[in-house]
Amino acid sequence: MTLDTAPETTAEPRAETRSFQAEVSRLLDIVAHSLYSEKEIFLRELISNASDACDRLRYAALTEPSLAEGDASYRVVVTPVKSSRTLTVADNGIGMNHDELVENLGTIARSGTAAFVSELTGDAKKDMSLIGQFGVGFYSAFMVADKVEVLSRKAGEAEGWRWTSDGKGSFTIEPAANVPRGLRIMLHIREGDEEYLDPQRIRQIVKRYSDHIALPIVLADGNKEETINVASALWTRPRSEITPEQYKEFYHHVAHSFDEPWLTLHGKAEGVLEYSFLLFVPAEGTELVPPYLRFVKGIVDSEDLPLNISREMLQSNPTLARIRQQLTRRVLSELSKKASEAPDEYATFWDNFGAVLKEGLYEDREQRDQILPLARFRSTTRDGLISLDDYIAAMRPGQEAIYTITGDNLDLLIKSPQIEGFRARGVEVLLLTDPIDEFWVTAIGAYTEKPFKSATRGGADLDKITSPDEKEKPAKPEPPAKLASLIAIFKLALGDAVKDVRSSERLTDSAVCLVADEGDVDMHLERLLKQHRQLDTTAKRILEVNPQHPLIVRLAASVGESGASEQLSEFAWLLLDQARIIEREQLPDPPAFARRLASLLQRGLPAAA
Repeated sequence: MTLDTAPETTAEPRAETRSFQAEVSRLLDIVAHSLYSEKEIFLRELISNASDACDRLRYAALTEPSLAEGDASYRVVVTPVKSSRTLTVADNGIGMNHDELVENLGTIARSGTAAFVSELTGDAKKDMSLIGQFGVGFYSAFMVADKVEVLSRKAGEAEGWRWTSDGKGSFTIEPAANVPRGLRIMLHIREGDEEYLDPQRIRQIVKRYSDHIALPIVLADGNKEETINVASALWTRPRSEITPEQYKEFYHHVAHSFDEPWLTLHGKAEGVLEYSFLLFVPAEGTELVPPYLRFVKGIVDSEDLPLNISREMLQSNPTLARIRQQLTRRVLSELSKKASEAPDEYATFWDNFGAVLKEGLYEDREQRDQILPLARFRSTTRDGLISLDDYIAAMRPGQEAIYTITGDNLDLLIKSPQIEGFRARGVEVLLLTDPIDEFWVTAIGAYTEKPFKSATRGGADLDKITSPDEKEKPAKPEPPAKLASLIAIFKLALGDAVKDVRSSERLTDSAVCLVADEGDVDMHLERLLKQHRQLDTTAKRILEVNPQHPLIVRLAASVGESGASEQLSEFAWLLLDQARIIEREQLPDPPAFARRLASLLQRGLPAAA
């Protein structure tokens, strides 16, 4: 490796010893004492980091060529020395200075400390997979080393540094002379792990895990150097030459994930635009795909894109826009095939990424017709997931709309009083629990000319729909004789607290419920907007009463009795507060509710002897 060196420094050594961050100490304990399977992944992680460092310098040198002066032939060199029991992985990439060594090798703050620690399970094999996922692969070196030394000099800087640790709670950092640009990681191999000093074993590991790396990986064995990977970009090679294992390892590299890719898209576009692409959709839960496809990982390589312009100008580049459009259509087309050919697999994908994909229904008007058939939903009448086409195929005679209900909790939505009448008539209601559902439904309005309607709004039109066990629309039962008078008393008592009080067609089991008027904001959306401080007013709701409920029948029968008017006014407030509680709304006057409830209970008890 031809490496530039800095002039020898005469500065006095300034060695300092620091403790690892608590989360790093916990990670190192897991690495050193728990991870006994697949130790070989340490070499994959170190080579991957080295490749990334070279890529970072390559891109930085586009705008500042002096950074790469003297050595622009990027590569990674692996040097085993059996006599000293050391294995060195070196690169001539961007390198790190003092502060970066402390921050990147002493903490995992940049890698999502809290997320990493919260994901630890205690299961050695599962925890090992988190190493790469959270960007802390450097520490995997301690699986095979009882001491690690790092020599580093950052591109464009003169001073070099040595970082040393035995992985037992602290590290030392000090200035170092004559350090080449880049990073040299020397592992002092533990007893029992001598296999990783064997050149043939190193070739095997690199072939298995790092063959896709697009720069040379050189094995330096004595005076002999040998490139041990293909060293060509995987996405530029014919699919027939690439094995499933190579695809998988490249996916691990670009996605920083250790699961299996669920979907692989590899191809080349030719014509006015020419580019190669290799994209993956993960099995479990970027610039060239829209945000709602951010679960897609991979590489797009095009000579039609200028690299010497700013990021802001690149974002508005028309070539980039056309590539994004074509890739988006390709990804959605492949998802459609998967949904048709492997519905069970697609259901798992939807559980993991459906909420993200639905953002496209709101954000991407051009692709809505492609995304809508891909959407899957939970509903009130079936287990599992259904499509909108499934829903329409099962619509009841007389049903003209796709009914939905939105909320935060699936179990609570199923129990909502607002869908009782729908259930009684066998009308399916889609249960929407993702925040984006409030927005895309309104933006789209209809699917195949069937409008979306909220089950929590005023006019449900249930009287037009035939129930499953009837050939004709059901006859309406006679309401209580004094229902109109009871509703009039409720309206007078509640005044401006509600928009209206009326008899309900939707209720079968509950006495009352609150609904939004047709032109008003949906109740769940209003709560979301308030939580995010985007709304400071509350729309008045309609209180619907169930004319067949025993309580309402009894209250209607009492209209006109002596002293009933005052008592019915108290019942009106109690029933309104009950409806608010069901909707998980905060009561405006809890002491008044408690007083009314205590008074009612007291009247229901027999007089004391």
